[in-house]
Amino acid sequence: MHTISSIIHTLSDEEKRSFVSLLRQKNKRNDTKNIQLFKLLDTTTALKDPDIKIYGKRAKGAYHALCKRLHDTLIDFIASKSFEGDTSEEIEIIKLLMVSRIFFEQKQYKIGFKTIAKAEQKAVTYALFSILNEIYYTQIQYAHLNSMRSLDELLINFKNNKAALQQEENLNLFYATIQHELLLQKQDIVLIIKNTLDRFGISISRGLTFRSLFKILEITNKTAHITREYYSILPFVEEIYMQIDAKETLRDKHMFYHIQILYYVANSYFRNRNFVVSQHYLHIMRSHMENHKHKYHKRFLPQYTLLQSLNLNYTGQAKEAIAMLETFEHDKHKDQMAYLLDLKLSLIVYYFQQARFKEALGTLNDFYHSDQWYTDKADITWVIKKNLIEILLYIELDHIDLVESRVNSFRKKHGTYLKKNNEIRALEFLKLTLAYYRKPEIATTVDFKDKIQKSLTISTHGQEDLFDMSFYAWLKSRIEGTNLYETTLFLIEHKGKQKTK
Repeated sequence: MHTISSIIHTLSDEEKRSFVSLLRQKNKRNDTKNIQLFKLLDTTTALKDPDIKIYGKRAKGAYHALCKRLHDTLIDFIASKSFEGDTSEEIEIIKLLMVSRIFFEQKQYKIGFKTIAKAEQKAVTYALFSILNEIYYTQIQYAHLNSMRSLDELLINFKNNKAALQQEENLNLFYATIQHELLLQKQDIVLIIKNTLDRFGISISRGLTFRSLFKILEITNKTAHITREYYSILPFVEEIYMQIDAKETLRDKHMFYHIQILYYVANSYFRNRNFVVSQHYLHIMRSHMENHKHKYHKRFLPQYTLLQSLNLNYTGQAKEAIAMLETFEHDKHKDQMAYLLDLKLSLIVYYFQQARFKEALGTLNDFYHSDQWYTDKADITWVIKKNLIEILLYIELDHIDLVESRVNSFRKKHGTYLKKNNEIRALEFLKLTLAYYRKPEIATTVDFKDKIQKSLTISTHGQEDLFDMSFYAWLKSRIEGTNLYETTLFLIEHKGKQKTK
């Protein structure tokens, strides 16, 4: 894909119209080709001979020059829109700092010191150490002109802020290291997280800012999602949240982070099947979404709806869960594609568990992009779940040819990945499912039941992944002739249910 096409793809339809309008205003000649090029490159497919399409002849030099101008204009437009729509405290503080420097250059020292003091106060409140570094540097530069502030005090503040800034940099190194370890598929990731925190001198119980604790919880949640080690990670999540909860006075100042943190905590309890506590944190999350004139309602509604519906579905309230997702307005949240995909896939699972197979298939048919597209928009785990539920759906609908072709395709596409990542149970599940589909009578044999028990369940109390159990429940219900949804709820209830808080 052309680089400019990739940039255009980040724009909403409204932003595209706004950009074209901007080009029209800037164009001084009627024969300028930038709008034509923009519309031509507003695609996800490769173009053949774009210079000929633009100029009607070979003109690679002129075409590349036109692309360069359009590229630069796009970058300026996106940057301008970002600043225009950003009313964050960080931007306001930067503006105050820049204005104070202008006052100093114009020898308006009194108003300069007053302005920069206001910037300092806000930056301290929001723990913006990199901006504070610039603020203190500027104050020290003009300290000889300020009789109200001693140089010694400024130097102490500068030194202390440097230490805090170093800790924040160490946190970024920690974040990058854990990301790298995840790519290497290392085991015992909780121990790796703790050792890496020690390596960079980070203690979650000593002086970390709200944002720093959020970053640690964010990478911990991502780690749990990839490794599905929610059981092992929960105590660590609880420990981090205790530190965040203690910073009561800062919650309103970091509301965006606080709402996301509540989601992470609620999700951790859900994945550990502690639905009561999960819903408790979801309730708090929803109340914060409604505060500040609903400022964060739209931003967090997709993920809140997803987790709330999952809690409902796995506590016997499937009708309510389905109704919640059927009425969700996807068009209003196109900027959050990953959560929209999760919502649709969850609805398919809910339909499937209620034996509403035709409705499940109708929703499944909405997924018309390639697996690679969905991997980019969501992740490989989402694609694997989608492909597995698709196979089970075709089995239920008795689409023989589609079952065989989808199983072969699944093994070809994902077999190597699953083996490399020690996800053998997914392949074993598929193997046993196909064996049962081809020869249903084997379900009554002791040998087949033993294979299921050994291959698809784990002995450690409470550590069975909830979504893995949902797939296992399907095979169990088919073999025993029981209701799928009731079997799923029974397994969740009796396989290591966690104590409520």
